Amino acid sequence: MPKTYKIAVLPGDGTGPEVVVEGLKVLDAAAKKFGFATERTSFDWGGDRYLETGNVLPDDAGETLKQFDSVFLGAIGHPDVKPGILEKGILLKLRFELDQYINLRPVKLYPGVETPLAGKTPEDIDYVVVRENTGGIYTGVGGKTMEGTENEVAVQSMVYNHMQVERCIRFAFEQAVKRNSKENPWRGLNEQDIADGKIGQLTLCGKTNVLTFVFSLWERVFYEVAEDFPQIKTDYCHVDATCMWMVKNPEWFDVIVTCNIFGDIITDLGAMTQGGMGIAAGGNINPKGVSMFEPIGGSAPKYTGMGVINPLAAVGAAAMMLDFLGESEATKAIEKSIAFVTSQKLESMAAGRMGYSSSEVGDLIVENL
Repeated sequence: MPKTYKIAVLPGDGTGPEVVVEGLKVLDAAAKKFGFATERTSFDWGGDRYLETGNVLPDDAGETLKQFDSVFLGAIGHPDVKPGILEKGILLKLRFELDQYINLRPVKLYPGVETPLAGKTPEDIDYVVVRENTGGIYTGVGGKTMEGTENEVAVQSMVYNHMQVERCIRFAFEQAVKRNSKENPWRGLNEQDIADGKIGQLTLCGKTNVLTFVFSLWERVFYEVAEDFPQIKTDYCHVDATCMWMVKNPEWFDVIVTCNIFGDIITDLGAMTQGGMGIAAGGNINPKGVSMFEPIGGSAPKYTGMGVINPLAAVGAAAMMLDFLGESEATKAIEKSIAFVTSQKLESMAAGRMGYSSSEVGDLIVENL
């Protein structure tokens, strides 16, 4: 009997259901080709449900999802729902309840995809950002007083403990090991690094010169954990310098690790350098629990029902999900098919300009698996 994975599907809002359908189409084709099966359950958690019931999530949503092997998310965001309600009530709540303490965002330029960075090629833009996902400023520690007066005060604090920082950094080092091998050393390393047995690089992105309390903790833990990974070269960049080098010299990066707020910002910059939100995928990871994978582009409500939205980010998210489920050969096949389709078939990554409908793009991925 083939191995069967239980997948919770959250199609979400706007064009979310449209891209999810294409991701699942590719998932089914990969399952048939590589000898595994999926058992899927869909949940209507999103804007329409909130407008009908006034509830964002059922009380037992987290416990329900813990019964699955993985979660596949379409998009969250409804034009008739005030910003923040769905994002906090669904995305942040599930990340915290499922302890998805890593946000993993590959920044990968596929062949044939246009980048705004002059002269850069797919060989130059191929790195991963590991973002701490359940701590920092997003936890809502703080408050306000004298609201509505000229003396109003608002405070929101970036709070981290050693455990949160250590487990995130350790995961990032493990990613650096996974991405590299001595037979194929990361090309950004120099000859001396390779001679010393280095196989990859992890860069800590922080702000040690201003956020001295928080990032003295991050920096100290970074170099403590580095002792367990002598084969990985280490580096440090202030967050502002990281943004500059992501634009000027993205080839310098292999794996970047950073806090929640900085990761949120730099990954969107990275997405634009790889061709836009329509091709960027990501995962909310609990390495020992249930992880959730999603396209990054949002719900794009103005394109709902038109069949023109680019589904490749959702396809990439499905590939990431399979990788974390242990189906690495299926992941590689999907990645190769995406690269073929972007280089040989699509006219553009933009909605309505691909030269194909959303469904036809999904078909192209399947045909070229």
